[in-house]
Amino acid sequence: MSNQKTAINGAKWTTSATVVNTIFNSLQMAIIARVLAPSIFGIVSICTMMLNFFYIFANLGFANSIISTQETDRKRLSTIFFASIALGIIFCGVINLCAPIVINFYHEPKLARIIPLASFNFPLVYVCQVYSILLQKELRFRTIAINDMLCAFVGITVTIILAYQNFQELAIMYGQLALAATRAISYSIAGSKLFQPVWHFKLKEIKHHLRFGIYSIGEGLLGFANSNLENIVIGRFVSMEALGYFNIAYQLAIFPIYKLNPIIMQVSFPIMAKMKDNEGLKRAYLKIVDFITYCNFPILTGLFLTAVGVVPIVFGHNFLPSIPLVRIVVFVGFLSCITTPFSAIAFSKGKPNLVFMSNLIALVVKLPIIYLAAKYYGLFGITYGYLICSTIETLVCLYLVHSLVGNFFAQFLNNVYKPLAFCLAMSVVLLIYQHFIGSTGLINIIPQVIIGAAIYIGLTFKFKMSFREVMELKKSL
Repeated sequence: MSNQKTAINGAKWTTSATVVNTIFNSLQMAIIARVLAPSIFGIVSICTMMLNFFYIFANLGFANSIISTQETDRKRLSTIFFASIALGIIFCGVINLCAPIVINFYHEPKLARIIPLASFNFPLVYVCQVYSILLQKELRFRTIAINDMLCAFVGITVTIILAYQNFQELAIMYGQLALAATRAISYSIAGSKLFQPVWHFKLKEIKHHLRFGIYSIGEGLLGFANSNLENIVIGRFVSMEALGYFNIAYQLAIFPIYKLNPIIMQVSFPIMAKMKDNEGLKRAYLKIVDFITYCNFPILTGLFLTAVGVVPIVFGHNFLPSIPLVRIVVFVGFLSCITTPFSAIAFSKGKPNLVFMSNLIALVVKLPIIYLAAKYYGLFGITYGYLICSTIETLVCLYLVHSLVGNFFAQFLNNVYKPLAFCLAMSVVLLIYQHFIGSTGLINIIPQVIIGAAIYIGLTFKFKMSFREVMELKKSL
C-alpha cells in the first residue's frame, strides 16, 4: 500500500476514534459538571497533573525511538518491555511517597484519598506500552482506533455512574482506572500478534534507545512544566474553585483541539520517519498545517463567538466565570495548530534535542511572565500570560522548522490565510446575528452553528477546493 493510501486509511480510523473519544469526553464533562462542584474539578486536575508528570517516563522515551529506528529485534524489545513494567511498579510506590508533599503544598486534604488510588494507573499503563508502540509502528490504526474507543466507553460509563452515586472526586479516579485496565487488556491481546517477550533483560543492548530517550524525557519534562505551570500557580496561589473554572475553559477550548490535532500526527509520524529528504518533510509539514488549520480554525472561531451561550448549556450556570477564560484560551488553540507538527519533523530528522531546546526556551520565558501575571493580575492575568507564552513558543517552533527543512514561509502563509479569511467572514455574519437576534440559548446557538458552517463550507468550495475535488477525494477514501 502506498504512503498516501496508508495515510488516508490510517486517518479514517484515527479520526473516527478521536472524534468518538472527544464526544465521549465532552459528554462526560457536560454530565458530571452538573453533579460535581467546580472545586472538585480543581482537585482532580491536581491529581491528574501529578500522574501526567510520571507518564513522561512511561517508556523512557522509547516510543519515538522505536518508531524512528524501526526496531524489530525481539531481545531488545523484551528488555524495553520488562523495563516498562518495572517502572510502572516503581512509580506506583513513588507517587504514594510523594503524596504528602503534594497535599501539604496545596493544603487540600481531599487529595489524600485520590492520589494513592490514582497511583495504580501506572502498573496498568506501563504493561502495554511496547504493544501500543509496535501497533503504531506497524500502522495498525484500525486496531488502535477500536481499542481506544472501547477504553473510552468503559471509562466514561464508570465515571458517570459513580458520579451519580455520590462518589464525588473518586468517580473520576475510578473511571480512569477502568479505562487503564481495559487498555492494558485490549492492547496486550492485540499487540501479542506482533511481539511475544522472551526472558531477556540487558540495558546495554538498548543504549541507542536510551540516548534517544534522554532527549525525549527531557522534552517531556519541560513540556509538562510548560503545560501545567498555569494549573500549579492557580491551584496554589488563587483557589481550587478558580482552577476548576480554568480547567473547564481548557476542556472546552483546548482539550478537543489537542485531541483532534494528533489524529494526523499519529498517522504521519511513522510515515515521515521513513523520509530522509528535506523537500519531502517540508511538503508533509505544510500539508499537515494546512489540514489542521482548515479543520480547527472554524471550530475555535465559533467557540469564541458562542461561548456565552455554549458554557451554560454544556456545563451549567455554575461555570459562567469560565466564559471570558474560554475566549482567551481559544487563541492558544489557534497557535497549537501551527506548532503541532514540529516535533514529528524533529524526530524524523533524528533531532530530538531541538524539541528539548524549544521547550526549554518556552519555559524560561514562561516562568517570569506567569509569576508576574499571578502576582498582579490573578486568574485572568495568568490566562493572558498563557497566551503570550504560546505566541513566543510558536515563533520559536517556526524558526526551528525553517532550520530543519529550509524556507517554507511563503507557502505556509498561503495555506493559513484562507481559513483565517473564511473565519473572519463567518465572524462578521455571526456578530450581526447576535446583535439583532440573540446569542444565548439553544434557539440561537443552533442557527449560529448552521450559518457559520454554511459560510465556511461555501467559501471553501469557492476559493479553496471545488465540489468536484471533494467528491474525488471522497472516492479515494
